[in-house]
Amino acid sequence: MSEIDSRQFRDACGRFGTGVTVVSTHSEGADHGMTANAFMSISLDPPLVAISIGTKAKMLDKIRAAGRFAVSILAHGTEQTAWHFAGRPNEELCDPFDRKDGLPVIRGAVACFTTDVVNEVIAGDHMIFIGRVKALTCDGECKPLLFFQGKFGGLLEHERRNDLH
Repeated sequence: MSEIDSRQFRDACGRFGTGVTVVSTHSEGADHGMTANAFMSISLDPPLVAISIGTKAKMLDKIRAAGRFAVSILAHGTEQTAWHFAGRPNEELCDPFDRKDGLPVIRGAVACFTTDVVNEVIAGDHMIFIGRVKALTCDGECKPLLFFQGKFGGLLEHERRNDLH
């Protein structure tokens, strides 16, 4: 079997458009957050979501210590927040958090989920955390921030379609 070039693999995965989230937690007396697009729903009953965190990321130990995490789906126009939590600090974002169920969540997010960690799964150079959703908020009027091929964007058209319900 031939080896897959890691750059080619990353570029191919970048062709999958995703939403943008900030994964956050509170541990050691402080709030912590990181931008991530590796988020998905797992189950409706019970309500479960999953996030994937690199095994070398500082956030890994923060989530383990807290046993909880929150996911904030970022709104269109919040690219500076995404960059801030992706390692490019912005001093203008002095307090981007609200509190939900005792966890930090991004103010003005499209949706937020607070969870308790129920499982950890090792997956190569990442750890998948599965969280049981304890609380959520959702702003039905907000458009999401999207990510495709290393760039942020948004929806061209946002309509509610009754035929999808």
